[in-house]
Amino acid sequence: EERQAAEAQGREFSDTESYTKMLEKQNKRARKVMMDMRAKMSNVLLQITSWIIYKLLPCFLTGAVAHPAQIEMLKAASQRNIPLIFLPLHRSHLDYILVTFMLLNNDLRCPVIAAGNNLRIPFFGEALRGLGAFYIKRKIDPVTGKKDIVYRAILNAYLQHSLKAGHNGEFFIEGGRTRTGKPCIPKGGILSVIVEAFLEKTLEDVLLVPVSVNYERLVDGNFVTEHLGQRKPPETFVSAISAIWKAVKSNYGVMRIDFNQPFSLKELVDAFKKTHEHQPRPEPGERLLLPTKSSTSLYGTDIVQEDNRYLVDSIARHVVYDCASATSVMSTNAVTFLLLTQFRRGVTLSVFARALDRLRAELEGLKDLGFTGDSESVIKYVLELLGEHLIERGTINGELFVKPVNTVPAMLELAYYANTLMPFYVLESIVTTALYALMPQDGTISEKVTLLEEDILDLCHSFCDILRYEFILNKPCQDLDALLRETLTKMSDRDLISIPKKLHTEAELEAKRMHRRLWLNNDIDDDDEEDYYHTYGNEEENEVVVHMTQCVHHINTIAILAPITRTYLTVVNYLHRLLGNSQLESEFIKGALTEIRQMFDNQECEFGESVSVEMIKNCLRLLEKWSVVQVGCTAGVRLLSLTQDYTSSAGIEEVYQKIQTFNCIQHFTFDSHE
Repeated sequence: EERQAAEAQGREFSDTESYTKMLEKQNKRARKVMMDMRAKMSNVLLQITSWIIYKLLPCFLTGAVAHPAQIEMLKAASQRNIPLIFLPLHRSHLDYILVTFMLLNNDLRCPVIAAGNNLRIPFFGEALRGLGAFYIKRKIDPVTGKKDIVYRAILNAYLQHSLKAGHNGEFFIEGGRTRTGKPCIPKGGILSVIVEAFLEKTLEDVLLVPVSVNYERLVDGNFVTEHLGQRKPPETFVSAISAIWKAVKSNYGVMRIDFNQPFSLKELVDAFKKTHEHQPRPEPGERLLLPTKSSTSLYGTDIVQEDNRYLVDSIARHVVYDCASATSVMSTNAVTFLLLTQFRRGVTLSVFARALDRLRAELEGLKDLGFTGDSESVIKYVLELLGEHLIERGTINGELFVKPVNTVPAMLELAYYANTLMPFYVLESIVTTALYALMPQDGTISEKVTLLEEDILDLCHSFCDILRYEFILNKPCQDLDALLRETLTKMSDRDLISIPKKLHTEAELEAKRMHRRLWLNNDIDDDDEEDYYHTYGNEEENEVVVHMTQCVHHINTIAILAPITRTYLTVVNYLHRLLGNSQLESEFIKGALTEIRQMFDNQECEFGESVSVEMIKNCLRLLEKWSVVQVGCTAGVRLLSLTQDYTSSAGIEEVYQKIQTFNCIQHFTFDSHE
C-alpha cells in the first residue's frame, strides 16, 4: 500500500527505509505494551495490604478459611523449586486478593496474576499491580479475524520470563467470573503459552494447582442485570469505592479456599501422549461425545498444532472438573438447592430441616461441607444472611414457613448459589430424566417400570450432548459411558432403582454391545448373526427396574436440569422467526429472552432462572454445533440464519422434539406438602 501511494505521488519508495520505520514503530509499541502489562510486585505493599485486609475482613466476612493440611501440601510442593501455577475458579474480584493473602500469611511465594485491563482504574489498578497483577486485554485481537501478533508475542515472552525467573503464576482458567454459579467452559489462552513453553523446553516443568473458591454470600453482588441482557457496567474509581463501602457495612458470611493436589505438567503431558498413542479408534456406532474445544489460543489456530490444542483443552477441562469436584458446599448452597429442587411452593421449617439432614447425609464423605450445626439453625442463619428479598417467611399453624420469592431476579440469584451443587448431581439428573423419558406418557405407569439399560444409556448420551456447553461431565481421562453405568449402580445401592442380576459376564456383555453397534451400522452379515446367537443365545439385555414409590425423589432430581431444558425449548421454538430471513444475533437473543420472560409471567414456565442470556447463548452454540443455525460476521456484526437443512417448520420441529424428549417434568405435579 505504501509503495502504491508513493508511486501515485511520484515519490521514490525504499523497502529498507520502509522496513526500518515499521520496525521502529512496532518496537515503540512493544515497549508501551510491556509497560502497560507488567506487574510491579512490592513486598512492602504486600505487607501493608495484608495488614489492611486482616483489619477489614471481620467487617464483612465471618472468616476466610483454608485447610491446614492443604497449606502444608503447598509448602511441600514449593520445595521442588519449580513454579506453581494457581488456577482458581473465578467467582469474585476478591478471589485473587484473598488467595494472595492466604499464601503470604503462610510464608508461600505470592504469584504474578493475570488480570483483565478493565481493572486498570485509578489508584486501585496500580495497587493491584503492586500486589502482583499484570494486565492483559480482555480481547487480544481488536479486529475479528486479524491477529495482533506483537501483543501475543509480548504476552508470551512476559509469561515465560516470569516463570523462568522463579515466580509463581495465577490465572483464571474460565476467563471471567461465572455468572451462573456453575463452572464455565475453560479458555486455554494463557495455559497454551505455558504448555508450548514446556514442549519447546523453555520450561523444565511447572506444578498446576487447581483452586476452588466459594462464598456463603457473593461480595460482588448478583449478576441479574447481565442475565437479563444488560451490559456489565465498566469498573471505575467511584464504583470501586462504592463497592468497598457497601461491603464493609454488610455481612457476607464465610469464604472458603480449597487448594487441590498439585500435578506436574511434565507427568500430565507424558500420560496424555501415552494415552493418545495407544487410544483405539472408535468402533462404528460407538457412543462418542467429543469435548468442546476452546477456541482461545494466544498463538492462534494457524500456528498451534491440533494435537497441542487438544492437549491444552484436555488439561483445562481436567482442572475445571477437579476444581468443581473439590468446591466446598456452603450453607447457602445447600439451602437454596433444596428450595429450588424440592420446595418452590414453600415448606415448613421442620420438613425443611429433615430434607437438609438427608442432603448432608448424602454428601458426607463425598463433598466437604463448609458449615456445621443442627439443620434448623443452619436454615435460620441462611434466611438472615440472604434476606427476605430472596426468601419469604411466614407462619403456618404456629410454625415457620419459608418460600423462595417467585420473581425472575430472586430466582436467578437463588439459582447462583444452588448451582454449586449441580455438577455433583448432574449425572444422576441426566440418568433419572432418561428413565422417565422412556416411560409411557399416557398415564399407565405401574408400581414398577422395567427398562433396558442400553436404551437408558443411549438416551443419556443424547442428553449429555445437549448439555455440552453447560457442564464438563467427565475428565478427558474418564469414560462417560462408564460414569453413567456407575451412576446407575449408585442409584441402585440407594434403592432408587434396582438392577436384576446380570445374565452374562462382563466380557460377554461387551461382546453383545459390540455386536449391537455393528448390527446398527449394517456391518454384520447373516452368518455372523447366526454364530452370535449360537454363542450367546437370544437372551435380553440388562434391565433396570424403576420403583415408582421413589417418584417424588426422582422428580426432585429431574428438576435440577429442568430449567435448562425449558430455556432450550423456547430458543428452538423461537427459530421460526428465522424462516426465510436472517437476524442480528443480539436481536434474536433479546427476542428469545423476552419470550421466556413472558412465559414465566403468564405462568407457562415455572422456572424464573430460565430467563437467562447465558443459557440462550449456550443453546445457540449447541445449535451451531448441530449445524441448525449458522453465524455470519460482517464488519463486526454477527448475523444469525438457518442452515439449508432446517429452512422449514418441519426441520425446526425435529430439533424441538429432540430436546422435548427430556422435558418430562411437565407430566408430574405435586403439592408442597408432598
